[in-house]
Amino acid sequence: MNYRISTGMMYQQSINTMLAKQAKLAHTQQQLSSGQKLVTAKDDPVAAGTAVGLDRALAELERFGMNANAVQNRLGLQESALTSVGDAMARINELTVQANNSALGDDSRLAISTELKAIYAGLLDLANSTDGAGRYLFGGTDDGSAPLAISGGNVIYSGNQSQRQVEVAPDMFVSDTLPGSEVFMRLRTGDGRVDARAAAGNTGTGLLMDFSVTNASAWNGGSYRIEFTAADSYQIYDSNNAVIATGAYEKGASIAFAGVQMKLDGQPAAGDSFEIGPSGTRDIFATVQNLIAALESNPTTDAEKTAMQNALQTSLRDVATAQGRMIDARASGGAQLAAIDTAANLREANAITYQDTLSTLRDLDWAEAIGRYNLENTALQAAQTVFMQMQSLSLFKLMG
Repeated sequence: MNYRISTGMMYQQSINTMLAKQAKLAHTQQQLSSGQKLVTAKDDPVAAGTAVGLDRALAELERFGMNANAVQNRLGLQESALTSVGDAMARINELTVQANNSALGDDSRLAISTELKAIYAGLLDLANSTDGAGRYLFGGTDDGSAPLAISGGNVIYSGNQSQRQVEVAPDMFVSDTLPGSEVFMRLRTGDGRVDARAAAGNTGTGLLMDFSVTNASAWNGGSYRIEFTAADSYQIYDSNNAVIATGAYEKGASIAFAGVQMKLDGQPAAGDSFEIGPSGTRDIFATVQNLIAALESNPTTDAEKTAMQNALQTSLRDVATAQGRMIDARASGGAQLAAIDTAANLREANAITYQDTLSTLRDLDWAEAIGRYNLENTALQAAQTVFMQMQSLSLFKLMG
């Protein structure tokens, strides 16, 4: 086999060698000027793909941080609103205790009623608090309009019962603000488990002092009615209007039956009745309205005064239960704020890990790159020197 070596071929090989060395040197110069090891994806396809994934993960962490900031703002405003609601409830409790003083005159009760009306309006404003961005705190996920409004003299709730879940770290969610239906509307009456009341038509002076579940296993969760057949005797009826017990009334003594008990004072009249059963629900606004109505009743007879006292006692119990619900709501919001802090720590730890990995993949090893640059520059200069020498040579000269 014959091989043909030409001057043109040697010339072209030298050119190709110099171009390849120039390309490598230019690539190293790009690395040095940018400080990045990966100038293009072809430098290391696997590392480049991994780096893109880490960039996305860091961007996602940033988005989680924005989510956390938004929900933290809303939860902080919820805490402030609920603190103000708690203060208002405490003031209502003070005024109710004050109004329950039998020596208080009608004018004083009307003055208390006036203050309660102002508190009522303030509570409604707090329930319609916004987050500063036009979204209502207590509207659930339907937070584009005011969730509570007065209609027909009563407060109605137009939001929904949903609670938004916000992702604040990878696979870590926190709950947004509570819906107003849970904070202001569906509040348990009585002690939260059982409730009792005097019938509205009572004509005696029987005063409901206390009630409770005394034996949980004996109480079946039913409703019962104590009806006085005379001033000193009574019958107890179940929800089917069947008599389950009878007894003689003693002022201040407890009447126990079916796992529950009631304590009455004063002197009931024949036909008066008292009911006890599972706690119902009532909104805080209705509780304040009932309290205002009782204070504005201007009682004159002993029976009317007793009815007002029973109404005030009922309000005291309902307000106390509502205060407990506010504490629970604040605790729930506090737990979410604590979770946000935990998520922030997790995001920070993940971000440091991702950034360290990205640095390993992308950042240039300056000592290695500078050494390589010098070596490649020397190799290029050598190739250029050889090329210049080759230009003065000819195969004909070598053959001669």
